[in-house]
Amino acid sequence: MANENLPLGGVYLAPTRNPFNYEKFEQISRDIATEWLTLDEITQQLNLYGDESQDPFLQGLELAVRMHIEDYLGLPVFPISYRVYYGASSLYGSPLTLDLPEVSQGGVKINSVKYYDASSPTVLTTLPVTQYYYDPTGNKIIINSMPTEINSYMTNPVVAEYTVSPSFLAQYPVIKQAALLLLTHLYNNRSETTSGGLQTIPYGIDALLRPYKPLVL
Repeated sequence: MANENLPLGGVYLAPTRNPFNYEKFEQISRDIATEWLTLDEITQQLNLYGDESQDPFLQGLELAVRMHIEDYLGLPVFPISYRVYYGASSLYGSPLTLDLPEVSQGGVKINSVKYYDASSPTVLTTLPVTQYYYDPTGNKIIINSMPTEINSYMTNPVVAEYTVSPSFLAQYPVIKQAALLLLTHLYNNRSETTSGGLQTIPYGIDALLRPYKPLVL
């Protein structure tokens, strides 16, 4: 909406709601094979003693449940890797810091920090590991020195890749019990709708998980 108090009737742009200095991030690696809930735990929950005919289906449900728990809580059960992009506006400050969007109580490993070099504008150049370190108190990468020949025409000239380690919370009985409840719900309701209409996450699951869901301020 035009504002008569702005020069030339300009448009007021509200500040971004992202308080961090990354522009975007993407998940690049995730364990989709390792078992978290065992078949023994699942069959006991579902009272399927001695019935192995549904094992492949149950293993698929177990994976879906585990990924949902990870995404809902931001809690990695197994290592997950991300790629984060930073625009030119992020490359200021002393020392230079790069915010990370996803972290874990189990720790973070910085795999690489790369940048687009002005002399080779389409090639990512890797920053030596001696030039940066991870600050766990602020969930940031601290860069001691960044080259000045960064390609300023690239929208997001700096790219970091990192891996979050499994969280110890994933082994809490309350988390696993919530996972078993959700698996039971999915096993008994094999479509998105039932006779009662659309189903949300059952209250019992939400009640168990909510204390471990991070607050977003």
